[in-house]
Amino acid sequence: MENPTVTNNALTQIEKILSKETDSSKLRISILGGGCSGFQYKYDIVTKQNADDLVLGRDKAHVLIDPMSLPFLQDATIDYVSDIAGAAFKINNPNTAAECGCGVSFSM
Repeated sequence: MENPTVTNNALTQIEKILSKETDSSKLRISILGGGCSGFQYKYDIVTKQNADDLVLGRDKAHVLIDPMSLPFLQDATIDYVSDIAGAAFKINNPNTAAECGCGVSFSM
């Protein structure tokens, strides 16, 4: 199993978002229980990085993933898409058995 990857589209958007924050800000992606399908993705802008976080990204675009969330995100691709429905981060996760219609929650 591979660590998740972040697309260039997502990194560009993360850079834009974090440019409005403090220099030490990073995007944390975590997995929480809940949502209409059992688990849900959570996105937070944080300034604290834990020693055991996985750090992905480049330059001023960093994504943090904690060790509890990492198994749920193995082999996933974190992307940023813009379409007729709007623009949002989208996680293409091969580990999910089903996703809700909005793509925010999933089951395994």
